[in-house]
Amino acid sequence: MDKLDTGVPHPARRYNYWLGGKDNFAADRESGDLLAKSYPAARIAARANRAFLQRAVRYLAGEVGIRQFLDVGTGLPTADNTHEVAQRVAPDARIVYVDNDPMVMAHARALLSSTPEGHTRYIEEDLRNPERILSDPAVKETLDLGRPVALMLVAIVHFLPDQAAARGVVGTLLDALPSGSYLTMSCATKEFLTPALAANWDETLRTGKSDVYPRDRAEFSEFFAGLDLVEPGIVAVSDWRDDPDAEEHPLPVDASIFGAVGRKP
Repeated sequence: MDKLDTGVPHPARRYNYWLGGKDNFAADRESGDLLAKSYPAARIAARANRAFLQRAVRYLAGEVGIRQFLDVGTGLPTADNTHEVAQRVAPDARIVYVDNDPMVMAHARALLSSTPEGHTRYIEEDLRNPERILSDPAVKETLDLGRPVALMLVAIVHFLPDQAAARGVVGTLLDALPSGSYLTMSCATKEFLTPALAANWDETLRTGKSDVYPRDRAEFSEFFAGLDLVEPGIVAVSDWRDDPDAEEHPLPVDASIFGAVGRKP
């Protein structure tokens, strides 16, 4: 396992901080607070993004019948991880988590709990190395890539600044999955923001205070080229099959993240 550098903020630990978790360090909290000054709704967006993941997994495991999930950029464990949501619907669901933060590996036991009927594994790898993810023994042992898989890329692609490179990474992962597989993705966007908030976001990127590179609708749509979008299509994560019984219903300006689910024909 790589050495854990607590002095450098990591997106997984910053996200954990925004969600109210305790698995973070001073550098992560400082980074989170800096971004929250430019985008005050950051914590609301983090919660909305998490709720989107949970609704998407319930849809995939329940309505569609998916039994295999490849969750890249899983982050630190919190309430209702992908495997917990999926196995609550389908106890035989099989999940592989992927993340590049050594601290996530340290918490792998929490992620590896599974129903007796299902299976859950974790590998430490980077999204930018899709071939290594696909060839990892844990992936091959846990998932049958000849059967449909749900590829979960939730709040991870916006850490890849180059659009062409990001499309190549996602394309490599999708090409390895059979017909009937699904892509679930969310990505930060400025399209719902006021001009002032959008300008603040640009400034955080220019000054190196942010590592989140937003996509506009056209750019986000490129990741779903050739896929059949599930209704309601590309929307703010808070609007994707919103649960009327949820405690929180953020507006798009507060949950400024695109979300969508697409099926591979």
